[in-house]
Amino acid sequence: MYKTIPAEQIAQRLQSGEDLVLIDIREPVEWTIAAIEGAEQRAMSQVNEWWQELPSDREVVIFCHHGSRSAHLCHALATQAGLSNLTNMSGGIDRWSLQVDPAVPRY
Repeated sequence: MYKTIPAEQIAQRLQSGEDLVLIDIREPVEWTIAAIEGAEQRAMSQVNEWWQELPSDREVVIFCHHGSRSAHLCHALATQAGLSNLTNMSGGIDRWSLQVDPAVPRY
C-alpha cells in the first residue's frame, strides 16, 4: 500500500541525492509557522483539487505535523485512488525539527 519512514531517514535519502517529492499537507496557517525547504505545500482539505497531479514515476513523501493526517491520506490515496508510490513521513515536521533541522520552528 504505502511505506512509513521517519523524518531522519527521509533527510538522509534526500542528502544522498534521491529524487523524492515532498508534499506538505498541513493547512496554510501552519505553513506560515514552519516549513521544510523544497516541499510542495498542498493542503489536505483541498486534496480533491491536486491528488491527480502527483507524479507516478517518483516516490511521493507526504507529511503533516506529526504524521497522523499524512498516514490517513496515504491510506486513502493507496486504497481509493490506487497510488503505489507513496510514503508517509512518520513524526512529520515536528520530528524533522527535532531530528533533522532545529532551525525549523516547533509548534
